[in-house]
Amino acid sequence: MFAIPSLLGILLFMTPVVTSGGFTIPIAVLAKTFRNVMGDHSTLIVTAIVLISAIGSLLALATKPRFITESTFLTGLFLPSPVWLVVRLLGSVFVSMAYFGFGPEHVVGGATGGFVLGDLLPTLLSVFVFAGLFLPLLTNFGLLEMIGAFMTRVMRPLFGLPGRSAVDCASSWLGDGSVAILMSSKQYEQGYYTEREAAVVGTTFSVVSISFSLVVIAQVGLEHMFVPFYLTVCLAGFVAAIVVPRLPPLCWKKNTLVNGEEKTFEHEALPEGETLFSYGVKSGIERASHIRSLSDVLKEGLENAADMVFGVLPVVMAIGTSALIIAEYTPIFTILGMPFVPLLELLQIPEAVAASETMLIGIADMFIPAVLAANIDNEMTRFVIATLSVTQLIYMSEVGALLLGSKIPVKVWELVMIFILRTLVTLPVIAGVAHLIF
Repeated sequence: MFAIPSLLGILLFMTPVVTSGGFTIPIAVLAKTFRNVMGDHSTLIVTAIVLISAIGSLLALATKPRFITESTFLTGLFLPSPVWLVVRLLGSVFVSMAYFGFGPEHVVGGATGGFVLGDLLPTLLSVFVFAGLFLPLLTNFGLLEMIGAFMTRVMRPLFGLPGRSAVDCASSWLGDGSVAILMSSKQYEQGYYTEREAAVVGTTFSVVSISFSLVVIAQVGLEHMFVPFYLTVCLAGFVAAIVVPRLPPLCWKKNTLVNGEEKTFEHEALPEGETLFSYGVKSGIERASHIRSLSDVLKEGLENAADMVFGVLPVVMAIGTSALIIAEYTPIFTILGMPFVPLLELLQIPEAVAASETMLIGIADMFIPAVLAANIDNEMTRFVIATLSVTQLIYMSEVGALLLGSKIPVKVWELVMIFILRTLVTLPVIAGVAHLIF
């Protein structure tokens, strides 16, 4: 009960496989295959899901049927707070306009609502279906308890996190950051992460996968420099992971569990007479011994998938489209980037004015800075912008919207602050490496 499901979880979520697009993990391969099977029907499917989520929430709020109010799962799914109900309704309006092609170009264009509907939502749907369904293989059968015992002596001193968070990091690094957010959210709901730990893992370790990093560096015409680029991403991300959680707003988060209890760390200490290996295996087997019915585990997996599909896709449609509209059709990010000109000049980054326009626009979507950087002549500047866009992490078209739609306790203003802090912390590191390379 411990070994076989845990090995399957490692195979699906943590084993790198080589594809035509580079390294990925089997769960991402399954998701891509499912996306291909949906084909041209994918936009219709995600449109229906967003509309069902919004209309179902309205009807449930108006009628409060017993089968929903008596189910904790359905209550969480179809009776959101007033704020999230408005977000779902906004998402349904945007998705209807984008799918049926009516309304202003600002909303339905290929760079805004059309992109979110046609590219982002079908990809997220595919990931959520398989990641949600198979996530209990990682969380319910003792693997996290075993790895937690092994990694606590590394994760706790460096990042102030439990050892089990190393699994979240590995899954996102090799495959997809949205998988790590889903894992972190579930770990918080199940009482394994405190409010602070869930917020730190979700905003710090939901990193961009290796395969998508290759897409970014190729966009700026520097794919031949992928190895130094990705090593720089890892170095800058490591520095940010140590520094940013020790600053507000993350350091303000409480060390309390989802039920309000204070977390103690006594269980992380190694019992007398135990080795790391023996204690880790014993902890894993103890967790697996609590499994009484595999059908309950399957039910939990289906609920995970449904929770993300119906709860998060409308949020991504609403917030992602809004952020992209601001980025594409207003000068806000150009104006906000102007204070970075002196900093870029101090760091001796060529074409500082052009580079400054990309500094904060990544909060809308991670790929936009790389698109803008493609028009900059200087290779070092393009390298810095591409690397920074990957390490900033909090982009509202996906990661930010996923965090807000999950149970992880973060607010919009906190995500904005974390994005700015990550920019300020990682930019000098990236610039220093760039000067060594170029």
